[in-house]
Amino acid sequence: MITDLFDDRSPQQQSLERMGDGAFLLRGLAIPFESDLLRDLANVVAEAPFRHMITPGGFTMSVAMTNCGEAGWITDRTGYRYDRIDPDSGRPWPAMPASFQMVALHASAEAGYPDFVPDACLVNRYEPGARLSLHQDRNERDFANPIVSVSLGLPAIFQFGGPGRADPVKRYPLRHGDVAVWGGPSRLYFHGVPALKDGDHPVLGATRINLTFRGAL
Repeated sequence: MITDLFDDRSPQQQSLERMGDGAFLLRGLAIPFESDLLRDLANVVAEAPFRHMITPGGFTMSVAMTNCGEAGWITDRTGYRYDRIDPDSGRPWPAMPASFQMVALHASAEAGYPDFVPDACLVNRYEPGARLSLHQDRNERDFANPIVSVSLGLPAIFQFGGPGRADPVKRYPLRHGDVAVWGGPSRLYFHGVPALKDGDHPVLGATRINLTFRGAL
């Protein structure tokens, strides 16, 4: 059954699944935007290449990252933060493409957040074995804005817990085109992605791309 669930070659039906109070999983919502998203992603990465950032504790993140929009999320030995300047190039991050904005606005409205306008998009690249440990998104200035997270490429598991690190965690399979949105009472819930399993997506190969939209500034 797991093989069938994660078969990205089968048609992806759009549906809405509730994960918690103010949190939803929109199955297949990004599929109509796929070609524009991937084209614009290539342009973003050409201007601001993926890199493996260093945590304040000195660990290298297994997930490669870049950003676009008015600000980008970065981490180094001095801490976690948003910055308008790409530290690798010394230039502003690439502008957020119209296709990125469109899918974020569409998803947030479908999930009940029609006023959300993202100013930052974190772009994560997972390769087999990469993971993102349970964490809260706390570096944004205003927690009234939701998080919008778009999955492309290889399937993954989304872990969604509660306000405490030790709270029970639910696991949701993510496929190419799925979008998770959480805000309101769920805005500071712990979440993460366990180690990505190997595979071959028909469009992105052995890669998962995650576009995460924030109201950062």
